[in-house]
Amino acid sequence: MAAALRPAILRHLRIPAQAQSLTVDPSAPILSSFMNRIRSMSSHGDEHLTHEEVVDRVLDVVKSYPKVDPSKVTPQVHFQKDLGLDSLDTVEIVMALEEEFKLEIPDKEADKIDSCPLAIEYISNHPMAA
Repeated sequence: MAAALRPAILRHLRIPAQAQSLTVDPSAPILSSFMNRIRSMSSHGDEHLTHEEVVDRVLDVVKSYPKVDPSKVTPQVHFQKDLGLDSLDTVEIVMALEEEFKLEIPDKEADKIDSCPLAIEYISNHPMAA
């Protein structure tokens, strides 16, 4: 009942608000420290993964998959043709890649990733890959 009452009260309640101007010195040490912390937490940083970093990490993820012989993994390997994995294994590898790179790959795109070259290309071109 309280949940239904709250919106009804708020619709009829009016509180006058006053705009206040705030002048800030951007060179102030506290503010610059705060802004640097915000920038470092941003997922839109200036640093993007290099192609080599993406290749190395993708190969590490594939090599660590239990059904994969690590000696067969190369940047050109196809999950089903070369490694003998089935479609469920491919889905699990793509999920592991999402976790590794802190991404959420849409289902339509994930269905297309069936080899290391496609995984590397997708992740290299994704602006949010970390």
